[in-house]
Amino acid sequence: MPSLPRTAWIGLGIMGSPMAENLLKAGYPVTGHTLETHKLTRLAAAGGTPAASVREAVADADVVVTMLPADREVVAVARGDDGVLANARPGTLFIDMSSISPATSAALAAEAAARGIRALDAPVSGGEAGAVEGTLSVMCGGERADFEEAAPLLRALGTTVVHCGPHGAGQTVKAANQLIVAANIQACAEAVVFLEKSGVDLVAALDVLGGGLAASAVLARKRENFLSREYPPGFRIELHHKDMGIVTAAAREVGAALPLGTLVATLVAAARDRGDGALDHSALLRGVERLSGAAV
Repeated sequence: MPSLPRTAWIGLGIMGSPMAENLLKAGYPVTGHTLETHKLTRLAAAGGTPAASVREAVADADVVVTMLPADREVVAVARGDDGVLANARPGTLFIDMSSISPATSAALAAEAAARGIRALDAPVSGGEAGAVEGTLSVMCGGERADFEEAAPLLRALGTTVVHCGPHGAGQTVKAANQLIVAANIQACAEAVVFLEKSGVDLVAALDVLGGGLAASAVLARKRENFLSREYPPGFRIELHHKDMGIVTAAAREVGAALPLGTLVATLVAAARDRGDGALDHSALLRGVERLSGAAV
């Protein structure tokens, strides 16, 4: 039986650490690099190999995976003398699972191809819980043959793994995902405040809403946050703010109107500006409470 590909994992944050650990559980040899020493210690405890730099991590890898916050970090890790493109071997499969702009993904794929490196954009949806459980939705852009090669690895991380089209297509689908998620959270938050101010039993109301057409993964995943008013970051508002910038810019480029999306992007930005950026995106509820005159 052929051995599983040696994998370099760059970025061990809220999502990246449990994802890398799921690869280890599936039998993949993983060498990881991140800027936080305690995350490298965690990787080693799970059976991975810490690396002191990107250069060291990717030198002998068959597959390089990046899971980073935004375009700036992905570009910095990909380019430069110590980056992925300068140090990965020709033929390496470079899978960026971060959420960045489609244009950045396409540009990096072209730079990778010029060096003989194959690139895929494969952003994910499902938040921290999906990363821990290995139930993420993975939307992938790039060459079909490269996707087919990467699919077994991606299926160790998610239950829905789909090739969406050429380079950048995965990021475009992720941008649409983030638009829907933000609008859904905002609608749920408004419903919560409306129900409470109307004197309705909120637990009972969420039970019945969760069993009808209003049911959603957002309502199920964020229910306890809404009830407890506690917002540990499964996905931070500041990152969703970044993603709303991606979808509004990309929509402008193709001439797609986003009347609701633009409004929700403004509300996400307002939450960030009010100091809620480090909270989970379900904390959009705090903005509705402020607008409704409640003390937050």
